[in-house]
Amino acid sequence: MEEIVSLKNVSFTRDGREILRHINWSIQKNEQWGILGLNGSGKTSLLNIVSGYQFPSSGEVSVLGNLFGKTNLPELRKKIGFVSNSLDRFSQYFNNEMMEKVVVSGKFASFGLYEQVAKEDWEKANSLLERLRLTYLKGKRYQLLSEGEKRRVLIARSLMSDPELLILDEPCSGLDLLSREQFLQSINEIMKNECHIVYVTHHIEEFVEGISHVLLLKDGEIIAAGPKKDVVRDDLLSETYQVPVHIGWEDERPWLTVKK
Repeated sequence: MEEIVSLKNVSFTRDGREILRHINWSIQKNEQWGILGLNGSGKTSLLNIVSGYQFPSSGEVSVLGNLFGKTNLPELRKKIGFVSNSLDRFSQYFNNEMMEKVVVSGKFASFGLYEQVAKEDWEKANSLLERLRLTYLKGKRYQLLSEGEKRRVLIARSLMSDPELLILDEPCSGLDLLSREQFLQSINEIMKNECHIVYVTHHIEEFVEGISHVLLLKDGEIIAAGPKKDVVRDDLLSETYQVPVHIGWEDERPWLTVKK
């Protein structure tokens, strides 16, 4: 089976504090992963390492067949899509652009269009807008879109470069219920098109049916990692969240309640 991501005995230390300790984790082809953990558990550092923006203090990292230390990381990052509510700080660059131009700019990893756009690039953008049910927004300025629509436009933008790995860092933060469910439906559509996803959230109900595996992080260490039904359990989630919880299931999605 082909490995998409491989971390072997990875640790990461910053300012004398160990953020990640002895992480052993792999993503195999056709697996879709969710990551859960409290704030400060090491999720962000793990994502930064996988996306090539941070080097581990020790251990071995391989992403999409590229071994860190023996690969061109800027080139590797072109194969990795990234969507996060933290990208909202770049919205000023998009606000006055038509939404379809924001999508096409993902081909060039630029904030704005400064290069000639080929006909096939516009065709690809149109195809992505159809797949993510965004065609009704064509011709609208980005700043006039709802938060949920903006998030889906940013996903379409990230897919313009045909990423083999798409990292979603709390992408539903700040979305209302309707916008969240529309966004999650678009995630299911993406997973059908051979794109591997790493989905980080605090809310386990966002692990839609397409999420096949889950990793639990606590204090920089892995509590559990494996198939979703094996990992998303009362005992393991209670340990991860440090509060007793109960997990229920509906339509292959887990739902959490805190035990009294």
